[in-house]
Amino acid sequence: MVATSIVQTVSSFSSLAVPLLGPPLMARAGLAPENIGLVSAMTSAGICWCLACGGPMLSHHGPVRTLQIGLACMALGLFILSQPLGLIGLLGALAIGFGTGHNTPAGSQILVRTAPPRHRALIFSVKQAGVPLGGALAGLLLAPLVLALGLSGALWVVIGIALLTMFSVQPFRRRLDEDRAAGRQNWGRALLSLAALARSVAVLRAHPSLPLLTAFGASFSILQSCLTAFTATYVITRYGASLAEAGRVVAVMQVASMVGRIALGWLADQVGHALRHLALQAVASTAAVGLLILVGGHGSWTLYGCAALVGVTAIGWNGVHMAELARVAPLPLVSDVTSAAGLFGFIGSICGPLVFTMLVSSTGNYDLAFIVMAVQLATFALASVIVLRRGNARGG
Repeated sequence: MVATSIVQTVSSFSSLAVPLLGPPLMARAGLAPENIGLVSAMTSAGICWCLACGGPMLSHHGPVRTLQIGLACMALGLFILSQPLGLIGLLGALAIGFGTGHNTPAGSQILVRTAPPRHRALIFSVKQAGVPLGGALAGLLLAPLVLALGLSGALWVVIGIALLTMFSVQPFRRRLDEDRAAGRQNWGRALLSLAALARSVAVLRAHPSLPLLTAFGASFSILQSCLTAFTATYVITRYGASLAEAGRVVAVMQVASMVGRIALGWLADQVGHALRHLALQAVASTAAVGLLILVGGHGSWTLYGCAALVGVTAIGWNGVHMAELARVAPLPLVSDVTSAAGLFGFIGSICGPLVFTMLVSSTGNYDLAFIVMAVQLATFALASVIVLRRGNARGG
């Protein structure tokens, strides 16, 4: 868990540097601030590519080497984004996404071998807590780095951290990559294979609960991706916050998410019924976003409090969701199932920011865009409860 948590934290720190620096990055490219949604969507497209076609790479290299390749891809993507290349910089976002996409299946493959079943949701949630921890560190550190070193200098620091982490996890490789299937698959060809994409989707038939769980993850991802991509830009343009204050708001949201993931993972282990748990959390997420819009501008502490509530509810769902996927999936298919479910989740992460960007561009209203994204999650949660009740009625 040490190796996966370190990589998860650094990957999150590196990838969240992009939306946190959204306004200056977009200004450098000559684009409006809301166009950071295009960068977010391209990053999600890279993650989808990885999850759809990267399974053979994971089997060939093993989880630790695959995580190292992912960190190298992220460093390359950040280098491209650090250059004033305009829309060509979207290729950097694609590379960042491809590098980030390895974290879920590789981490799941490592943890499912060792996590005790009675603590599975908690352990997966602890691992996933690296995501908001990295985000919190990015929120606190990036603005001071930009002030001290400039935009390009700050991005070079992030690149250095990613490369240092890539080398630091090398000692874990011998023990954790020993069962890799080296030489059995042409993983390079699979990255461009439509057949690999079809196989990654077909694996979701392995258990009756997987389609609903996958759809739930996609719905949550739509809202989470919008919160991740636009919160910093939102508080700057809507409330006149500075880049440093926007970073602190995002840091509070991410820290709250980290605490929420662990607490909600523990709670899910105690009470069970993961799908019902996620449905209740979805409704709470919608309410939290509503509070952020309605009262977030009534002072800094109110804004921080609303950001914390959003972090716990709307970004704290991943560990419970991933643990339930691992629980119902056949053991040999755990990494394939989490990849396939993650693929649909990140398709939601592409669509969410794109729709959000179009709504803001056409109406000039960030509040309306956030409401639309939150309401879709609540609607799906209520529909899921109805499906569960009907299924239980038939089973009874």
